[in-house]
Amino acid sequence: MTDSTQHDREMPLVAHLTELRNRVLRCVVAVLLIFGVLFYFAQDIYALVAAPLRAYLPEGATMIATGVASPFLTPFKLTLVIALFLAMPVVLQQIWGFIAPGLYKHEKRIAVPLLISSILLFYAGMAFAYFVVFPIMFGFFASVTPEGVAMMTDIGQYLDFVLTLFFAFGVAFEIPVATFLLIWVGIADVTSLRRSRPYVVVGCFVVGMVLTPPDIFSQTLLALPMWLLFEAGLLFGSMVSKRDDAEENFRGDTDEDHDQPPAANP
Repeated sequence: MTDSTQHDREMPLVAHLTELRNRVLRCVVAVLLIFGVLFYFAQDIYALVAAPLRAYLPEGATMIATGVASPFLTPFKLTLVIALFLAMPVVLQQIWGFIAPGLYKHEKRIAVPLLISSILLFYAGMAFAYFVVFPIMFGFFASVTPEGVAMMTDIGQYLDFVLTLFFAFGVAFEIPVATFLLIWVGIADVTSLRRSRPYVVVGCFVVGMVLTPPDIFSQTLLALPMWLLFEAGLLFGSMVSKRDDAEENFRGDTDEDHDQPPAANP
């Protein structure tokens, strides 16, 4: 094998790696730009995220920082994560630009709505956690605090706690997309998924038990939306499968019409 032939075979791989590097750099630049804009408001952002807990702290109680650098590092970490969440449309756009050339036309037609819905559902899961789950959860924790114990939460531990819940609810709200993909790719059909509904409900509560604190309220608040979103994924998946069946039947009828010989003139 000559050097020129080997170079021609290696060029596509090198080109793909170069494109991948460029797209990763664009994602990093987008995150850093958003972080640079938000960093000035890091303290305000943390105060906003901590508001659901601070609303239920006893009168005169405050959050505390047990680490020496926690007053700086904790808002810094939160701002960086928020920048990553806000840059997610750019990240997904770069991922889409990298994989789109290898997709068929009908796959591109489905992939774009899936990407957009994935972003919106992830944000919806985070909003649901912040506005619905956090007030109920922290109200419950404050109500069961033993007498004589001051509820004063460390800011670093609180951040790790809420980020875990943000991620858990964001991923849980992706269930319609996952269900739709299972049906669309052909890994499972609507009928089999409907028969598996009891196991799905149990699985939702198990996931809620693992990903949320050990109280029935937060577990239920994660499990019920997961189940409802699974049903939504089944609904959209059944609509697409019915349309695909109709298109196949139409193409089959058209092919049969073409196969029939023309009628003889009388």
